[in-house]
Amino acid sequence: MTSSTRPIRIGVQLQPQHAPRYSHIRDAVRRCEDLGVDVAFNWDHFFPLYGDPDGAHYECWTMLGAWAEQTSRIEIGALVSCNSYRNPELLADMARTVDNISDGRLILGIGSGWKQKDYDEYGYEFGTAGSRLDELAAALPRIESRLGKLNPQPVRDIPILIGGQGEKKTLRMVAEHAHIWHGFTDASTYPGKAEVLDRHCADVGRDPGAIERSSGVPERSPEAAVEGAESLVALGVTLLTIGVNGPDYDLTVAEALCRWRDSRQSGVS
Repeated sequence: MTSSTRPIRIGVQLQPQHAPRYSHIRDAVRRCEDLGVDVAFNWDHFFPLYGDPDGAHYECWTMLGAWAEQTSRIEIGALVSCNSYRNPELLADMARTVDNISDGRLILGIGSGWKQKDYDEYGYEFGTAGSRLDELAAALPRIESRLGKLNPQPVRDIPILIGGQGEKKTLRMVAEHAHIWHGFTDASTYPGKAEVLDRHCADVGRDPGAIERSSGVPERSPEAAVEGAESLVALGVTLLTIGVNGPDYDLTVAEALCRWRDSRQSGVS
């Protein structure tokens, strides 16, 4: 079970697609920080995931470096970075650098990868779902080892967020390495996956309460988003993220969730 003392946090995934100018995204990050959003995420793809498949799109990690310099309070990270696209030691160094630029506000989100067009267009070997998971399992200890060797060190112990819900391999890696688990689940599928994760934690001798639970909240009306967030919090999820799309990056739902978070944690109904 997730610790009842863990604070509720609101994340916004600023999807780096369909923004014809980067200034749209720069403005959206500023607005997230001004609203009181806890975490601003992007994603690690090379082409839009929906809408015009060849529409405007930006790269993940160079953007995180810009966010680190632009912002002062909000945490930042990828939801999630694809393990296949960068050598593990390089990714650790990139994460350390962005963490230092941000003065200790980076979350290192990582997953095994899945979008074949990204692999094919950029010349990466796609492999299979199983081989990509095996590569992630091999990469995580290398990332952790390199983070311990870098000079200067990260400002803080960089939280590792692992995205995925595969019961045999992914959730085992979460139990072994993650500080945050984003399962790409909803209120109906979360409990079963959480039970599997708890069993993996028992197998490796780890307190499951040490892992923050994270989930997406579908971007619908503010009222529906708050209702969905309440149902997830009742299950133990404390990091709740909505996705917003360019070029407008409408934060109406995010603003409602921040108000809900603040009123809930202050005891105001």
